[in-house]
Amino acid sequence: MNLNLITTTYESQKAITRRSSQSFQQDSGVEMKAVNLYPQITYQTVQGFGGALTEAAGYTFSRMSERGKKEILDAYFGENGSNYRYLRMAIDSCDFSLGNYSADTDPQDTELKSFSLQRDEQYILPLLKAAQLTAGKPLSVMLTPWSPPAFMKTNGQKNGGGSLKPEYRGAWARYLCRYIREYQNRGIAVEVLTIQNEPNAAQIWDSCTFTAEQEKEFLRDYLYPALQENGLGEIQVCIWDHNKERVFERACDIVDENTDKMVQGVAFHWYSGDHFDAVKLIREKFPDKTLVFSEGCVEYSRFGAEDQLVNAQMYAHDILGNLNAGMNISMDWNIILDETGGPNHVGNFCDAPIMCNTATDTVEKKLSYTYINHFSGYIQPGAKRIATSQYTGQIEVTAFRNPDGCLAVVFLNRSDDALPVCLRLQGNVAEIDLPAGSITTALIDFDK
Repeated sequence: MNLNLITTTYESQKAITRRSSQSFQQDSGVEMKAVNLYPQITYQTVQGFGGALTEAAGYTFSRMSERGKKEILDAYFGENGSNYRYLRMAIDSCDFSLGNYSADTDPQDTELKSFSLQRDEQYILPLLKAAQLTAGKPLSVMLTPWSPPAFMKTNGQKNGGGSLKPEYRGAWARYLCRYIREYQNRGIAVEVLTIQNEPNAAQIWDSCTFTAEQEKEFLRDYLYPALQENGLGEIQVCIWDHNKERVFERACDIVDENTDKMVQGVAFHWYSGDHFDAVKLIREKFPDKTLVFSEGCVEYSRFGAEDQLVNAQMYAHDILGNLNAGMNISMDWNIILDETGGPNHVGNFCDAPIMCNTATDTVEKKLSYTYINHFSGYIQPGAKRIATSQYTGQIEVTAFRNPDGCLAVVFLNRSDDALPVCLRLQGNVAEIDLPAGSITTALIDFDK
């Protein structure tokens, strides 16, 4: 067995990644400072990693030079990039759009004859097509609505919450199906649909509230039948798509003997804290459901952009916790934003792993980008999580057996001290050090 280590530290405001290798030695009875790997015990399969292509990301991309565009595309979708294979895209506008818009705004257009993806085709779809060209393969898309058209809502506008008028539930279901079909007609592999982004929040931007009972009724009586009638039965529907603190209750409220076949997964965000145990509860109660982390970002309203180490560690801690709780898919929010943390039509500016200064045509890879890569770049689609144990809570660890047989182990050390590890596997031990404030990916190859 050969052990290859990729370790990133943050020194003088700069990411430093070092690579090293060593061999395992026979275990002579190590008891102290052990981290154990148990590949014979397996859990969920990881399907992949990704991020969101919003209008803000597409518009920012359009303002960069060909050199800048290539740097962005290679970073996420190139051979040596982040290995992203999942993309989240908004149905109509979201806060990270240039303004509110809908594909159809005519209350009388019951047959959706005026339906148009003109806004998507201006900035979003060109970025998607460029990403797929760089990846050399179709990328899997999750579509998510932030708000129905204003005329379908109780408050008469896209922003500010409100709810779907009962008389428009059938029309909205058909609208969602039309959106999916229009994307498919353009060669886009739509795999997943979430019913509503953040259904428990009336935001100042595009939003729409659904109680658990409303979401269940809409799925059971309108959306699911519409998907079947439109030949879209293969689309995987995810419920909730909001923070983790209520995710288990929502799943229990919606999934019953009648709706179980209609719900393929549960999507969740990170904005209310860890709540990894809530994700684990879903994995235990609903073992057949796909668990999707569909959104997380560093909001400027709550955090600063300056402390890159803290922000990157926030990403790694959440990815680790979600993986160990049973997550299958992890998707970041905007893959790129401009120098302001936008554009955002309500001023809800945020950080992104890659920030672009459109005035100087420069691309900045944040430390969070490197930290995400410690997972997405080495945990292959189809990898199985394996069991681990560690000697201290100061070390966070997750481990996987990849389809090619190698093991990928990610260690996070958020402490101010270097921590030693005796990595134990099948009667062998390798002694490694985890520097203070570091992330390390260990690759174990059994063929060498």
